Amino acid sequence: MEVFEKLESNVRGYCRSFPTVFETARGATLVNEQGEEFIDFFAGAGALNYGHNNPTLKKVLIDYLAADGVLHALDMSTSAKRSFLETFEQLILRPREMDYKIMFPGPTGTNAVESALKLARKVTGRHNVVSFTNGFHGMTLGSLALTGSSSKRAGAGVPLNNVTHMPFCDYLGPESDTIAALECFLSDSSSGMDLPAAFILETVQAEGGINIGTRGWLEALAELARRFDVLLIIDDIQVGCGRTGPFFSFEPFNIQPDMICLSKSISGYGLPMALTLMKPELDVFEPGEHNGTFRGHNAAFVTATAALETFWSDDSLTRKVNRNARQVRDALLDIAADHDAEVRGRGMIQGIEFADHSIASAISKEAFSRGLIIETAGPNDEVIKTLPPLTISDDLLTRGLSILAECTAIVTSTESELVR
Repeated sequence: MEVFEKLESNVRGYCRSFPTVFETARGATLVNEQGEEFIDFFAGAGALNYGHNNPTLKKVLIDYLAADGVLHALDMSTSAKRSFLETFEQLILRPREMDYKIMFPGPTGTNAVESALKLARKVTGRHNVVSFTNGFHGMTLGSLALTGSSSKRAGAGVPLNNVTHMPFCDYLGPESDTIAALECFLSDSSSGMDLPAAFILETVQAEGGINIGTRGWLEALAELARRFDVLLIIDDIQVGCGRTGPFFSFEPFNIQPDMICLSKSISGYGLPMALTLMKPELDVFEPGEHNGTFRGHNAAFVTATAALETFWSDDSLTRKVNRNARQVRDALLDIAADHDAEVRGRGMIQGIEFADHSIASAISKEAFSRGLIIETAGPNDEVIKTLPPLTISDDLLTRGLSILAECTAIVTSTESELVR
């Protein structure tokens, strides 16, 4: 590990939680240089919904490279891009009766968010955007302005403006009507809030602590956006591509977003790729008005197309997610029943919040020592967060959940001993 300590920036993060050198990966397992296997309940922070090195996706990528397929093309037309666009329309948009134009910004999630912000402001002529407490939308300045975390915002080094933060769903407690409060701000010309260009939110706040937007709250927010002529942007970067069951996390609800941000697992293989979907009437950028050198990442188009064809030609993956989600929830409820903890989440993004905020990080550390990679979430890292590949085998899922239960028991018993 000395070379990383010597040469790599101090800003590195995940390697501190998982201090080993990984060498190979397949499906839901990682293997380090010593040949030790780790069950992956992290999935590249949601970038590996279909697991590591899926053999079908790997083959099409190798074949494309072997045939000298175009890799870098800016936004020029290529056969790989055409195949992706046609497949995305056929398998994702058309079956859901969704009419969107597709923009390829730079290939990361924050690029998708930044392009959506610019477009919303251009369309409406307004500067303000409403985001929500505990939201996370990326690390560039526009996305950071939307983000709730004080530690991440502090990294900007400059004021983060043109955003109003409002309470997300049950942020003020289940009895508080946060939609009514937001409506009051919008209606009152003396509230101090400039009419926003857009609302932007995650239906499940992943990094913010696995906070769920309820059906009633999400649908009321969408209706509020329509009434006040505010654009609705759904950030589905971490909880899209099947993470909650359906392809889009908002599908179970009566919501038609004006824009949708996708990244992470859209390439299907961990390759950088991002999409900003917009309703056709919002497609008002002039040619080149928003661009990026790597927006034409054709290797990602190839694996993304194969991922759509492999996993979204029918509903088998959604059914598997729903089935496994019940197993995860049952296991987490069993763990929480023995501790001062609360289970939360949807689909295959679920977690446990502990009253003692030190417990989740201690569990993550103990789990790593026992061959399970699992991370924390929330403003104080108080939530242990299960985020395995959607394709994980039943056996590995069961083993991983068993390790999680064992580690929780070990950590909480140790904490109790220290208190005594």
